[in-house]
Amino acid sequence: MSTWSYTLLRAGRFRLDGGSMFGVVPRAIWSRLVAPDDDNCIPLQTNCLLLELGGSRVLVETGNGNKWSAKERAIYGIEDRTVETALGEVGVSPAQIDLVIVTHLHFDHAGGLTRLGPNGELDLTFPNAEIIVQQQEWDDALARRSTMNGTYLASHLDPIADRVRPVNGEAMITDGLRVMPTPGHTWGHQAVLFEDADGTICFPGDLMPTRNHVGRSWSMGYDMLPYDTLLTKETVLARAADERWRLILDHEPGEPVVVVDRDESKAWFRLDPTRVPLH
Repeated sequence: MSTWSYTLLRAGRFRLDGGSMFGVVPRAIWSRLVAPDDDNCIPLQTNCLLLELGGSRVLVETGNGNKWSAKERAIYGIEDRTVETALGEVGVSPAQIDLVIVTHLHFDHAGGLTRLGPNGELDLTFPNAEIIVQQQEWDDALARRSTMNGTYLASHLDPIADRVRPVNGEAMITDGLRVMPTPGHTWGHQAVLFEDADGTICFPGDLMPTRNHVGRSWSMGYDMLPYDTLLTKETVLARAADERWRLILDHEPGEPVVVVDRDESKAWFRLDPTRVPLH
C-alpha cells in the first residue's frame, strides 16, 4: 500500500446554530461541552487535507470559499480566510492540485471549488484538478435534494460539471487512496481513507464533524438519515478502534486528529486527541 504524507489545512472558522449541530441532544446537555454565543451558535472550523505522494497532490475538502456577501459572512461568522490561504502558507498553489475529493457537496465543503475572480466572475479554484464525489451525491446536489434551502448552490456546482469524476460505492481512487460510502448526513456522503507512515487515516466528513459528536445520539439536525448516521458511525468507530485508525474531524475547532478506543463502561467508544501542526 502506498504511503502518503499529509498536511492539515485550516480553511477558516465559521459558526452554525448549536441546536442544529446537535439534533435531538438538548441544549442543557450540549452546552456543557461547548458554550454557544449570543445567537446560540457554536464555533466550527473547516479542516482540509493536502495529501502528497511522488509529486502528486490531492486536496480533501475545500471549505466555504470566498463567494459570500457581507450579510452571509455575518450570519455564519465566516472568517476572511480560505483553503487557498492555507495552501499558500505551505507553498502550494491551487494550480498544483491534481485531484480534489469532497465528502459531499454542501457549501461548507464544496464552496471552495470555485472562487470569485477580480471582476466578480466565477472561476475554477483548482483549474487542473479532477473532482471526486459519489454519483449519488452529485445527482442529489443537482436536484437540490435536501431539507435545507441554500446548501447545494449553483455557484459551487455548475462551473465544475465537466471536472467531476463520479464514483459508485467503495472505490480506489489512486495509489491506495480510497473512498467508502458513509450514508446518513446525505444519501451520497463518503469518507476518505489513506495510509501514512503510521497507519490508516480516515476522514469521515460530516458523519462525525467534531469530537463532541462521538456519542450514539450526538448527530446533526442537518442529517437526512439520522438512524443511518448512527449505524454508519458505529461501523466506522468499531473499525477505527479495532484497526487502529486515526480520524481527522472536518469541523473540530480544537485538535481534529483523534484515535478511537472502546469505552467498555458505556458499551461505546471514546476519542483521544493527538497533536499535529496546523496551517
